[in-house]
Amino acid sequence: MAFKPANNIQDLQYFGEFGGVNPSISDSSTYTFLSAKTMFDTFEGNADGCYLYSRHSSPSNLYLGEALAAMEGTETANVTASGMGAITPVILQLCSTGDHIISSRTIYGGTYAFLKNFTPRLGISTSFIDITKLDIVEAAIKENTKIIFCESVSNPLLEVADLKGLAKLAKKHDLKLVVDNTFSPLSISPIQLGAEIVIHSLTKFINGSSDTVGGVVCGTQKFIDDLRNVNDGACMLLGSTMDSFRAASILKNLRTLHIRMQQHSKNGLFLAEKFEADGLKTVYPGLQSHPSHKLFKSMMNPQYGFGGMLTIDVGTSHKANELMELMQKKNLGYLAVSLGFYKTLFSAPGSSTSSEIPEEEQKEMGLSEGLIRFSIGLDADIERTYQTMKTCMVELNILKP
Repeated sequence: MAFKPANNIQDLQYFGEFGGVNPSISDSSTYTFLSAKTMFDTFEGNADGCYLYSRHSSPSNLYLGEALAAMEGTETANVTASGMGAITPVILQLCSTGDHIISSRTIYGGTYAFLKNFTPRLGISTSFIDITKLDIVEAAIKENTKIIFCESVSNPLLEVADLKGLAKLAKKHDLKLVVDNTFSPLSISPIQLGAEIVIHSLTKFINGSSDTVGGVVCGTQKFIDDLRNVNDGACMLLGSTMDSFRAASILKNLRTLHIRMQQHSKNGLFLAEKFEADGLKTVYPGLQSHPSHKLFKSMMNPQYGFGGMLTIDVGTSHKANELMELMQKKNLGYLAVSLGFYKTLFSAPGSSTSSEIPEEEQKEMGLSEGLIRFSIGLDADIERTYQTMKTCMVELNILKP
């Protein structure tokens, strides 16, 4: 039977304490007990349904975590205050001094900076490799390797990871495959393809309204319990706790994710095909010219399409900046980082979201100065959007009339 992530979300039923169709928000940092024994049991993790302190857990956070676990098909999930607040505890929970990580060379700049600059202070090393080549991945595995880390669709180059192949390697060498699925919620379900742990920045497509920051770790009950352990759990002790009001807000937005992802994908494919036909250097997993187009098709939940992220290369940073400023002036979107908003967002990742990566490494991986990353919005008339974008490009001599 096909995996149906949106159905799994919609099959959950929550009522507020007064019968509200939205669960009540737990607006408390601490919780009272009728007996000291129950407080002790709760602190030790032995009292189901009881809450001690909202850094440990809260009803609002657990509702959202349950819905996200259902979406990804994991036993449970833990929500955090940001995407990095999900990534960093997972790595620190799985690795100790002397351990080694294999990571995709093209990942979000914050993740790259953490692995490249911060974890070496703790004696944890990382090899950054071309994750699309399984032979290179296997050759990089050492005796002390603990994690293979990748993004389903990489930021910003939109490389696609062979999650089934990586999962087989991870199982063969007793490693954890950790997948950041931020760019492709619903479209790709990494757990169904063999991944063990899935991470999202909830800030992006899942929330969809660019009004909050959040993250989630989806995994087994045991691993999430380890993250929450009061004695040595990285999520518990590092304190990246989501606020209950934000959790309740994201849960409401999550219910429309399936509709939004379909429109993001529809608009993304339309623009990608038009840009490529115009002769622009365009990268989008839905294009047959994408080197991993067939791989993506083999992994995807087809009703949600190829996602809302695409890139074009206009040659120089000057041209890229001119175009983005003009598109913003024409109300085509915003010159802003992040993604998943109802308006199109565009940025030059080499000088923004990937600026932590040194220039020589950017060039080596193919991140050029003229690259523009688009998060395509929910435009109702995408043909009009395209025509106005094309007019901007003609005005700047990027395209011929």
